[in-house]
Amino acid sequence: MRFIGNKENLLNTINHALEQRNIKGKTFFDFFSGTTSVARFFKKKGYKVFSSDLLYFSYCLQYAYIKNNKEPDFKKLLPQINIKQSKLICFPLDIVIEYLNNIKSIKGFIYNNYSVSGTSHLEKQRMYFSDENAKKIDAIRIQIEFWKKEKVLTKEEYFILISCLIESVSFYSNVAGVYAAFQKKWDKRALKPFLLRRITLIFNNKKNEVFNTDSMQLVKNINTDILYLDPPYNERQYAPNYHILETIAKFDTPVIKGITGMRDYANQKSTFCRKDTALQSLSRIAKNANYKYLILSYNSEGIMPQENIIKILGNYGSVELVEFEYLRFKSNSNGNNNTKKHILEQLYILTR
Repeated sequence: MRFIGNKENLLNTINHALEQRNIKGKTFFDFFSGTTSVARFFKKKGYKVFSSDLLYFSYCLQYAYIKNNKEPDFKKLLPQINIKQSKLICFPLDIVIEYLNNIKSIKGFIYNNYSVSGTSHLEKQRMYFSDENAKKIDAIRIQIEFWKKEKVLTKEEYFILISCLIESVSFYSNVAGVYAAFQKKWDKRALKPFLLRRITLIFNNKKNEVFNTDSMQLVKNINTDILYLDPPYNERQYAPNYHILETIAKFDTPVIKGITGMRDYANQKSTFCRKDTALQSLSRIAKNANYKYLILSYNSEGIMPQENIIKILGNYGSVELVEFEYLRFKSNSNGNNNTKKHILEQLYILTR
Protein backbone atom coordinates (compact mmCIF):
# COMPACT_ATOMS: atom_id res chain seq x y z
CA MET A 1 0.00 0.00 0.00
CA ARG A 2 1.18 3.52 -0.79
CA PHE A 3 1.56 5.21 2.59
CA ILE A 4 3.42 8.30 3.80
CA GLY A 5 6.67 7.28 5.45
CA ASN A 6 6.19 3.59 4.70
CA LYS A 7 9.35 1.75 5.77
CA GLU A 8 8.88 -1.33 3.61
CA ASN A 9 11.87 -0.55 1.38
CA LEU A 10 14.08 0.30 4.36
CA LEU A 11 13.35 -2.63 6.66
CA ASN A 12 16.39 -4.71 5.79
CA THR A 13 18.66 -1.71 6.28
CA ILE A 14 17.05 -0.88 9.62
CA ASN A 15 17.27 -4.48 10.76
CA HIS A 16 20.93 -4.68 9.70
CA ALA A 17 21.71 -1.59 11.81
CA LEU A 18 20.10 -3.25 14.84
CA GLU A 19 21.86 -6.57 14.29
CA GLN A 20 25.25 -4.83 13.99
CA ARG A 21 24.69 -3.44 17.49
CA ASN A 22 23.39 -6.73 18.89
CA ILE A 23 20.01 -5.14 19.57
CA LYS A 24 17.54 -7.98 19.99
CA GLY A 25 14.93 -9.41 22.32
CA LYS A 26 11.70 -11.35 22.48
CA THR A 27 9.15 -8.53 22.25
CA PHE A 28 8.73 -5.69 19.76
CA PHE A 29 6.28 -2.78 19.98
CA ASP A 30 5.40 -0.94 16.74
CA PHE A 31 4.08 2.27 18.28
CA PHE A 32 2.73 3.99 15.12
CA SER A 33 1.89 0.96 13.02
CA GLY A 34 0.29 2.45 9.89
CA THR A 35 0.30 -0.24 7.20
CA THR A 36 1.96 -2.69 9.66
CA SER A 37 4.99 -3.23 7.41
CA VAL A 38 7.41 -2.93 10.35
CA ALA A 39 5.27 -5.07 12.66
CA ARG A 40 4.98 -7.74 9.97
CA PHE A 41 8.73 -7.79 9.41
CA PHE A 42 9.48 -8.41 13.07
CA LYS A 43 6.63 -10.88 13.43
CA LYS A 44 8.38 -12.93 10.75
CA LYS A 45 11.56 -12.62 12.81
CA GLY A 46 9.84 -14.46 15.65
CA TYR A 47 9.15 -11.57 18.02
CA LYS A 48 6.00 -11.31 20.06
CA VAL A 49 4.66 -8.15 18.47
CA PHE A 50 2.55 -5.35 19.87
CA SER A 51 1.21 -2.69 17.51
CA SER A 52 -0.99 0.37 17.75
CA ASP A 53 -2.42 3.13 15.61
CA LEU A 54 -5.13 5.77 15.93
CA LEU A 55 -6.54 5.05 12.47
CA TYR A 56 -9.15 2.32 12.32
CA PHE A 57 -8.14 1.03 8.89
CA SER A 58 -4.68 0.45 10.36
CA TYR A 59 -6.25 -1.53 13.20
CA CYS A 60 -8.00 -3.74 10.64
CA LEU A 61 -4.65 -4.45 9.00
CA GLN A 62 -3.04 -5.04 12.40
CA TYR A 63 -5.69 -7.57 13.37
CA ALA A 64 -5.35 -9.48 10.12
CA TYR A 65 -1.57 -9.39 9.79
CA ILE A 66 -0.36 -9.25 13.41
CA LYS A 67 -3.05 -10.54 15.79
CA ASN A 68 -4.26 -13.37 13.56
CA ASN A 69 -2.10 -16.48 13.58
CA LYS A 70 -3.97 -19.02 11.47
CA GLU A 71 -5.36 -19.62 8.01
CA PRO A 72 -9.12 -18.84 8.13
CA ASP A 73 -11.40 -21.82 7.46
CA PHE A 74 -14.74 -19.96 7.15
CA LYS A 75 -16.56 -22.99 8.59
CA LYS A 76 -19.85 -21.15 9.07
CA LEU A 77 -19.73 -19.18 5.84
CA LEU A 78 -18.73 -21.70 3.20
CA PRO A 79 -21.91 -23.81 3.44
CA GLN A 80 -23.92 -20.65 2.70
CA ILE A 81 -22.19 -19.49 -0.46
CA ASN A 82 -22.80 -21.22 -3.73
CA ILE A 83 -19.62 -21.35 -5.75
CA LYS A 84 -18.00 -24.06 -7.81
CA GLN A 85 -14.54 -24.64 -6.44
CA SER A 86 -11.79 -24.42 -9.03
CA LYS A 87 -8.92 -26.88 -8.89
CA LEU A 88 -6.66 -23.84 -8.67
CA ILE A 89 -8.34 -22.63 -5.47
CA CYS A 90 -6.77 -24.37 -2.50
CA PHE A 91 -7.75 -22.30 0.53
CA PRO A 92 -11.12 -21.23 1.97
CA LEU A 93 -10.03 -17.57 1.81
CA ASP A 94 -9.55 -17.88 -1.95
CA ILE A 95 -13.02 -19.39 -2.30
CA VAL A 96 -14.58 -16.46 -0.42
CA ILE A 97 -12.60 -13.94 -2.46
CA GLU A 98 -13.74 -15.63 -5.68
CA TYR A 99 -17.34 -15.37 -4.47
CA LEU A 100 -16.98 -11.67 -3.60
CA ASN A 101 -15.41 -10.92 -6.96
CA ASN A 102 -18.52 -12.21 -8.69
CA ILE A 103 -21.30 -10.62 -6.66
CA LYS A 104 -23.60 -8.01 -8.20
CA SER A 105 -22.45 -4.40 -8.00
CA ILE A 106 -24.30 -1.98 -5.72
CA LYS A 107 -24.56 1.80 -5.63
CA GLY A 108 -23.54 2.57 -2.06
CA PHE A 109 -21.69 5.26 -0.11
CA ILE A 110 -18.47 5.03 -2.10
CA TYR A 111 -20.26 5.23 -5.46
CA ASN A 112 -22.52 8.07 -4.31
CA ASN A 113 -19.66 10.17 -2.98
CA TYR A 114 -16.41 9.24 -4.73
CA SER A 115 -17.27 8.34 -8.35
CA VAL A 116 -17.97 10.68 -11.25
CA SER A 117 -21.57 9.60 -11.87
CA GLY A 118 -22.31 9.43 -8.16
CA THR A 119 -21.22 13.03 -7.73
CA SER A 120 -22.63 14.38 -11.00
CA HIS A 121 -24.74 16.85 -9.01
CA LEU A 122 -21.62 18.54 -7.66
CA GLU A 123 -19.86 21.43 -9.39
CA LYS A 124 -16.67 19.34 -9.46
CA GLN A 125 -17.19 15.59 -9.75
CA ARG A 126 -14.96 13.40 -7.59
CA MET A 127 -12.71 11.12 -9.62
CA TYR A 128 -11.47 8.76 -6.94
CA PHE A 129 -12.89 5.61 -8.56
CA SER A 130 -14.46 4.63 -11.84
CA ASP A 131 -18.21 4.11 -11.58
CA GLU A 132 -17.99 0.34 -11.89
CA ASN A 133 -15.13 -0.01 -9.44
CA ALA A 134 -16.90 2.16 -6.87
CA LYS A 135 -20.01 -0.02 -7.14
CA LYS A 136 -17.93 -3.19 -6.78
CA ILE A 137 -16.19 -1.82 -3.67
CA ASP A 138 -19.59 -0.97 -2.19
CA ALA A 139 -20.99 -4.41 -2.97
CA ILE A 140 -18.07 -6.24 -1.38
CA ARG A 141 -18.05 -4.06 1.72
CA ILE A 142 -21.81 -4.42 2.19
CA GLN A 143 -21.60 -8.19 1.81
CA ILE A 144 -18.80 -8.52 4.38
CA GLU A 145 -20.79 -6.48 6.89
CA PHE A 146 -23.89 -8.57 6.21
CA TRP A 147 -21.94 -11.74 6.97
CA LYS A 148 -20.71 -10.18 10.19
CA LYS A 149 -24.26 -9.36 11.29
CA GLU A 150 -25.35 -12.88 10.40
CA LYS A 151 -22.54 -14.15 12.66
CA VAL A 152 -21.02 -16.41 10.03
CA LEU A 153 -17.58 -14.84 10.34
CA THR A 154 -15.11 -15.08 13.20
CA LYS A 155 -13.49 -11.82 14.27
CA GLU A 156 -10.29 -12.87 12.54
CA GLU A 157 -12.11 -13.75 9.31
CA TYR A 158 -13.92 -10.41 9.34
CA PHE A 159 -10.74 -8.37 9.66
CA ILE A 160 -8.94 -10.48 7.08
CA LEU A 161 -11.65 -9.76 4.51
CA ILE A 162 -11.70 -6.05 5.38
CA SER A 163 -7.93 -5.96 5.02
CA CYS A 164 -8.11 -7.70 1.63
CA LEU A 165 -10.49 -4.95 0.52
CA ILE A 166 -8.40 -2.09 1.93
CA GLU A 167 -5.25 -3.40 0.30
CA SER A 168 -7.02 -4.02 -3.01
CA VAL A 169 -8.59 -0.56 -3.16
CA SER A 170 -5.14 1.01 -3.29
CA PHE A 171 -4.51 -0.65 -6.66
CA TYR A 172 -7.54 1.01 -8.27
CA SER A 173 -7.62 4.46 -6.67
CA ASN A 174 -7.19 7.47 -8.93
CA VAL A 175 -4.78 9.21 -6.59
CA ALA A 176 -1.12 10.20 -6.78
CA GLY A 177 -0.28 8.60 -3.45
CA VAL A 178 -2.73 9.71 -0.78
CA TYR A 179 -6.48 10.34 -0.70
CA ALA A 180 -6.35 14.02 0.22
CA ALA A 181 -6.94 14.70 -3.48
CA PHE A 182 -7.92 12.82 -6.63
CA GLN A 183 -6.21 13.18 -9.99
CA LYS A 184 -7.80 15.32 -12.68
CA LYS A 185 -7.07 12.71 -15.33
CA TRP A 186 -7.60 8.97 -15.05
CA ASP A 187 -4.65 6.85 -14.04
CA LYS A 188 -4.62 3.74 -16.27
CA ARG A 189 -4.76 1.39 -13.32
CA ALA A 190 -7.84 3.16 -11.92
CA LEU A 191 -9.73 2.14 -15.04
CA LYS A 192 -8.96 -1.56 -14.74
CA PRO A 193 -11.85 -3.73 -13.45
CA PHE A 194 -11.69 -4.06 -9.68
CA LEU A 195 -10.59 -7.42 -8.31
CA LEU A 196 -10.38 -8.29 -4.65
CA ARG A 197 -6.97 -9.75 -3.80
CA ARG A 198 -5.92 -11.97 -0.93
CA ILE A 199 -3.41 -10.68 1.59
CA THR A 200 -0.37 -12.70 2.63
CA LEU A 201 -0.93 -13.95 6.16
CA ILE A 202 1.89 -14.43 8.66
CA PHE A 203 2.00 -16.98 11.46
CA ASN A 204 4.46 -16.98 14.36
CA ASN A 205 2.54 -18.79 17.14
CA LYS A 206 2.96 -15.84 19.51
CA LYS A 207 0.19 -14.06 21.37
CA ASN A 208 0.56 -10.79 19.47
CA GLU A 209 -1.53 -7.82 20.58
CA VAL A 210 -2.97 -4.90 18.60
CA PHE A 211 -4.56 -1.62 19.62
CA ASN A 212 -6.75 1.02 18.00
CA THR A 213 -6.11 4.06 20.15
CA ASP A 214 -3.97 7.13 20.55
CA SER A 215 -0.68 5.36 21.20
CA MET A 216 0.25 8.03 23.75
CA GLN A 217 -2.45 6.58 26.01
CA LEU A 218 -0.53 3.29 26.14
CA VAL A 219 2.84 4.70 27.19
CA LYS A 220 2.74 3.73 30.86
CA ASN A 221 1.48 0.24 30.01
CA ILE A 222 4.30 -0.58 27.62
CA ASN A 223 6.73 -3.33 28.61
CA THR A 224 8.85 -4.44 25.67
CA ASP A 225 12.40 -5.21 24.66
CA ILE A 226 12.33 -2.99 21.57
CA LEU A 227 10.07 0.05 21.30
CA TYR A 228 9.95 1.29 17.70
CA LEU A 229 8.68 4.79 16.96
CA ASP A 230 7.92 5.96 13.43
CA PRO A 231 5.89 9.15 13.99
CA PRO A 232 4.80 11.74 11.41
CA TYR A 233 7.72 13.89 10.28
CA ASN A 234 5.88 17.07 9.38
CA GLU A 235 2.65 19.05 9.81
CA ARG A 236 0.59 16.77 7.55
CA GLN A 237 -1.88 14.75 9.56
CA TYR A 238 -2.32 11.16 8.40
CA ALA A 239 -6.10 10.91 8.85
CA PRO A 240 -7.16 13.29 6.03
CA ASN A 241 -4.69 11.63 3.68
CA TYR A 242 -6.44 8.27 4.09
CA HIS A 243 -10.03 9.35 4.77
CA ILE A 244 -11.60 7.05 2.17
CA LEU A 245 -9.81 3.96 3.51
CA GLU A 246 -11.03 4.95 6.97
CA THR A 247 -14.61 5.19 5.71
CA ILE A 248 -14.41 1.83 3.95
CA ALA A 249 -12.98 0.21 7.06
CA LYS A 250 -15.51 1.73 9.47
CA PHE A 251 -18.47 1.19 7.13
CA ASP A 252 -20.14 4.32 8.46
CA THR A 253 -21.81 7.17 6.62
CA PRO A 254 -19.89 10.20 7.84
CA VAL A 255 -20.74 13.79 7.09
CA ILE A 256 -18.25 14.76 4.42
CA LYS A 257 -17.30 18.12 3.00
CA GLY A 258 -15.22 19.92 0.42
CA ILE A 259 -14.10 19.06 -3.07
CA THR A 260 -12.52 15.81 -1.87
CA GLY A 261 -15.37 14.67 0.39
CA MET A 262 -13.28 14.72 3.55
CA ARG A 263 -14.59 13.14 6.76
CA ASP A 264 -14.02 14.86 10.10
CA TYR A 265 -10.72 13.89 11.71
CA ALA A 266 -10.67 16.20 14.74
CA ASN A 267 -10.24 13.22 17.08
CA GLN A 268 -7.46 11.63 15.04
CA LYS A 269 -4.76 14.28 15.15
CA SER A 270 -1.20 13.41 16.13
CA THR A 271 0.84 15.57 18.52
CA PHE A 272 3.88 14.71 16.41
CA CYS A 273 2.66 17.01 13.64
CA ARG A 274 3.70 20.09 15.63
CA LYS A 275 7.29 20.78 16.66
CA ASP A 276 6.58 21.78 20.28
CA THR A 277 4.11 19.00 21.09
CA ALA A 278 6.19 16.44 19.18
CA LEU A 279 9.20 17.03 21.42
CA GLN A 280 6.99 16.88 24.51
CA SER A 281 5.46 13.58 23.40
CA LEU A 282 8.85 12.09 22.59
CA SER A 283 10.09 13.00 26.07
CA ARG A 284 6.99 11.47 27.65
CA ILE A 285 7.46 8.20 25.78
CA ALA A 286 11.18 7.94 26.54
CA LYS A 287 10.59 8.67 30.22
CA ASN A 288 7.51 6.59 31.00
CA ALA A 289 7.59 3.53 28.73
CA ASN A 290 9.34 0.34 29.89
CA TYR A 291 11.84 -0.85 27.27
CA LYS A 292 15.43 -1.96 26.78
CA TYR A 293 15.87 -0.17 23.47
CA LEU A 294 13.96 2.73 21.97
CA ILE A 295 14.35 3.11 18.21
CA LEU A 296 13.14 6.39 16.71
CA SER A 297 12.86 6.29 12.93
CA TYR A 298 12.98 9.81 11.55
CA ASN A 299 14.51 11.69 8.63
CA SER A 300 16.43 14.81 7.76
CA GLU A 301 13.26 16.68 6.74
CA GLY A 302 11.51 16.15 10.09
CA ILE A 303 10.18 19.05 12.18
CA MET A 304 11.98 17.89 15.36
CA PRO A 305 15.58 19.21 15.25
CA GLN A 306 18.32 16.60 15.56
CA GLU A 307 19.98 18.30 18.52
CA ASN A 308 16.67 18.41 20.44
CA ILE A 309 15.99 14.74 19.82
CA ILE A 310 19.44 13.70 21.02
CA LYS A 311 19.16 15.92 24.10
CA ILE A 312 15.75 14.50 25.07
CA LEU A 313 16.67 10.85 24.53
CA GLY A 314 20.02 11.38 26.23
CA ASN A 315 18.22 12.00 29.51
CA TYR A 316 17.27 8.32 29.66
CA GLY A 317 20.35 6.44 28.46
CA SER A 318 23.01 6.34 25.77
CA VAL A 319 22.02 7.54 22.29
CA GLU A 320 23.48 6.69 18.91
CA LEU A 321 22.41 8.24 15.62
CA VAL A 322 22.64 6.11 12.50
CA GLU A 323 22.00 7.78 9.14
CA PHE A 324 21.70 6.36 5.65
CA GLU A 325 20.76 7.99 2.39
CA TYR A 326 17.87 6.91 0.23
CA LEU A 327 16.02 8.20 -2.79
CA ARG A 328 12.60 9.61 -2.14
CA PHE A 329 10.01 10.07 -4.90
CA LYS A 330 7.35 12.69 -4.46
CA SER A 331 3.88 11.22 -4.85
CA ASN A 332 3.24 13.34 -7.94
CA SER A 333 6.59 12.72 -9.61
CA ASN A 334 5.26 10.56 -12.47
CA GLY A 335 8.84 9.49 -13.07
CA ASN A 336 10.10 13.06 -13.46
CA ASN A 337 13.77 13.10 -12.43
CA ASN A 338 13.47 16.71 -11.26
CA THR A 339 11.27 15.64 -8.37
CA LYS A 340 13.62 12.94 -7.09
CA LYS A 341 15.40 13.84 -3.88
CA HIS A 342 17.91 12.13 -1.65
CA ILE A 343 17.16 12.41 2.04
CA LEU A 344 18.70 10.93 5.14
CA GLU A 345 16.82 8.29 7.07
CA GLN A 346 17.75 8.66 10.71
CA LEU A 347 17.70 5.96 13.38
CA TYR A 348 18.04 7.27 16.89
CA ILE A 349 18.95 4.28 19.06
CA LEU A 350 18.43 4.75 22.80
CA THR A 351 19.80 2.06 25.10
CA ARG A 352 18.23 2.41 28.52
